[in-house]
Amino acid sequence: MNVSKQATKRLDLESIGWLTTVTPKGTPQTSPVWFLFDGESILVYSLAGTPRTANIGANRRVSFHLDGDGLGGAVVVIEGDALIDENAPKCYNVPAYMSKYQRFMDNYGWTAEWFSEKYPVPIRITPTRVRS
Repeated sequence: MNVSKQATKRLDLESIGWLTTVTPKGTPQTSPVWFLFDGESILVYSLAGTPRTANIGANRRVSFHLDGDGLGGAVVVIEGDALIDENAPKCYNVPAYMSKYQRFMDNYGWTAEWFSEKYPVPIRITPTRVRS
């Protein structure tokens, strides 16, 4: 999937993204998430046993977006397929993820190990369509 340079820059710089999954009854459910875009996919770490992970188990289709500029511009919306990535390492073994979020963890008084235990479920989103 080709992601524009503008969208890639935003995905690299932004700290919060919005992940929308769909419940088995068809209701969209949107949650703010920390994420890492590696040029091919988006990696999110989730709490275990959440509706988000159950929704992905029932329906892999998701959307992911970043906040706009408040004036209707700078929009990045990604449609894609999500899966629970059992092969992904814990977040503290992903240097780019730690580089992006270590300061947030420090501000909250969290260690990387604590965060990895609290958010142990790696979700990988493969974009199928990008609007930006």
